[in-house]
Amino acid sequence: MERTHGWTPPDELLQQIVPGIDSRATVEDVVGPPTASGVLNDGGFYYIETDMRRIGWRAPEITDRRVVAITFDETGVVSNIAEYGLEDGRIVPISRRVTQSTDSNIGFIRRLFGNIGGLSLPDIGQ
Repeated sequence: MERTHGWTPPDELLQQIVPGIDSRATVEDVVGPPTASGVLNDGGFYYIETDMRRIGWRAPEITDRRVVAITFDETGVVSNIAEYGLEDGRIVPISRRVTQSTDSNIGFIRRLFGNIGGLSLPDIGQ
């Protein structure tokens, strides 16, 4: 079974964008809002489309990916339009950052809550 996730603007729309002239607003007017955008320094617009194939019970396999990256200068004017395919990508290992719990922490919490209600009035007066 083939599926497509996301969307990238066709070449006809990308040809309407002129670097050095168009702004963020005109890009959104021409091709629509981005799939993702850069978070640092009002980064670029990224349009991402992924084709996947699933055969039976196996995990989906990515068969194609197209990324259109539109970058802007500090004034918000288009500085570059680039297109990347699956062959341009690289696999990035994900680092799991899990805090290990220790028995000493659990023991402290058990002792803390275990002592609640363990006091009687004569104990408080002493």
